[in-house]
Amino acid sequence: MRKDSGSRDVAIVGVGATPYYRRGESAGKSITQLAGEAILAACGDAGISVKEIDGFAYYSGAGAGYGDKMETVDFMETLGIPEVRFTATLTGGGGGSAGAIGLARAAIVAGDASIVVTVMALQQQQQRLGTVISAKPPTALGSFVQPSGLAGPGHLMSVLARRHMYEFGTTREAFAEVAISTRNNALNRPKAIQKTPLTREEYFNGRMIAEPLCVYDFCLETEGAIAIITTSAERARDTKQKPVPVVSAAHGGSRDWGRGFTWYGMPADTFTSSGHRSVADRLYKQAGLTAQDIDVALIYDHFTPMVVMQLEDYGFCEKGEGGPFVESGAIRYSRQKKKGAVAVNPHGGQLSEAYIIGMTHILEGVEQMRGTAINQVDDADYALITGGPAALPISGLILGRDR
Repeated sequence: MRKDSGSRDVAIVGVGATPYYRRGESAGKSITQLAGEAILAACGDAGISVKEIDGFAYYSGAGAGYGDKMETVDFMETLGIPEVRFTATLTGGGGGSAGAIGLARAAIVAGDASIVVTVMALQQQQQRLGTVISAKPPTALGSFVQPSGLAGPGHLMSVLARRHMYEFGTTREAFAEVAISTRNNALNRPKAIQKTPLTREEYFNGRMIAEPLCVYDFCLETEGAIAIITTSAERARDTKQKPVPVVSAAHGGSRDWGRGFTWYGMPADTFTSSGHRSVADRLYKQAGLTAQDIDVALIYDHFTPMVVMQLEDYGFCEKGEGGPFVESGAIRYSRQKKKGAVAVNPHGGQLSEAYIIGMTHILEGVEQMRGTAINQVDDADYALITGGPAALPISGLILGRDR
């Protein structure tokens, strides 16, 4: 096993999830019910009582999508948690998903809590995420994008994708490879929303939504909940599952990225990126690792071009070479790690399994490090998980195998 210099002072010991639903199918349940089911499942996975939970670490401002909120007191009252010593959230949106585990670590290392839950629940009755920009009231900032017909994140992202194509010759073939390889990974997953193969012909005949992005370049609009339990490395030894150490975690980002694709004020170099470079540098430095040490990459795939750009920002290929890197087949799942390649989203990702604002990636990272994943990478030592690209903060997380 390769050695890292990460802290490994906390570990993930429990994961739990509801079924994944298509948009509207969970209407008979509340956000609190969905999240509560996931928390109880995570406790069962860890072999602990829900009453032992004493901390909550959220992201996206504790928002469940962009129309609902999660409140710690609701979970305490519903689940019978007697006392909470820590409850906090990262600002921003889905960019904080990986970073929320770092927030949980901060609470544990500081002695403010001992067992911390990170949870995300999502329904899309109040607000479809695909049209969230157009639904916002007019503002001075919004006046730069709303009159242009940029109704949702995908429309905004299409501008960055087009710029990458212009600067580096990236083609839709690269985006197709992301969509097709991710779909292939979902085919054998019982909970996946999309379980039929996607052919290249189907991709290029797909309905165009925001040129150059077609329907298959967009993540799913789904519902459900996922919870993750983090505790100290010492306490983790007494839980039911093999601990999955947190090797490093980072969130934040550069002012150059800022609001990201909702303002277009980035310098040229940042405009053709995912905004993750500074987070990636800190993440690798904390861990004492490089991209070549990563066995599984759980890359936030709300839109296919941002997978290409994140692979560049995290050092799997050089700037501008993401297209050829992806087209070479380097991100395709293989049980055995291949030199110059990395398995990307072997769970099917947000494009084909389900979109729970980044949490499916953390769950898959835990299962890969336990050695229990459906599409397991043999002898995997490290899993990279990313949050965003989105408005700051964005984030990254490296999980390791217990040693």
